[in-house]
Amino acid sequence: MSSKTKLEVINPAARVADLIGLLYVLHHTFSGNTDLYQLEKIMEVDLDDLMPIVYTANSLGFVTIGEGDIVITDKGIEFVNAGLKKRKEMIKSSIKKVEPFVSAIRLKKFTVRELFEELRKNSIQNFNNPSGLYLLELTLIEWGVYSGLLKRVGDVYQVVSQ
Repeated sequence: MSSKTKLEVINPAARVADLIGLLYVLHHTFSGNTDLYQLEKIMEVDLDDLMPIVYTANSLGFVTIGEGDIVITDKGIEFVNAGLKKRKEMIKSSIKKVEPFVSAIRLKKFTVRELFEELRKNSIQNFNNPSGLYLLELTLIEWGVYSGLLKRVGDVYQVVSQ
């Protein structure tokens, strides 16, 4: 990967429920845009805990961030107003463009360890820590299996559909 290519990565601390909560509050409480510190105050979380989902929501195209502000996108509004099936479809199509799912799709069938090694080989450092394998597996389940992009049989994950 060249230094000018920056792949977006789902933050290992981000959860689907956090995305739903963030978008709901942003849309309904702030009419779509606010200062990150106001959002932090209303959501009653520390900024350090809020930023993983903010960055992930930005990477997935549900919000834009800049100069301390956060704005929900049309895609984010569509997500808030959608039912469960549509939300899963939106997550599925969005995660295909970010790591670790870009590598997962390329591998098609893999164990967590194999995907971990592939990410490391491609200089994706987000999971390169003592709890990295656990966080990678949590991310695969939380986003990939939930959305229907992946299925898990024993210790092996497989891309279901692209």
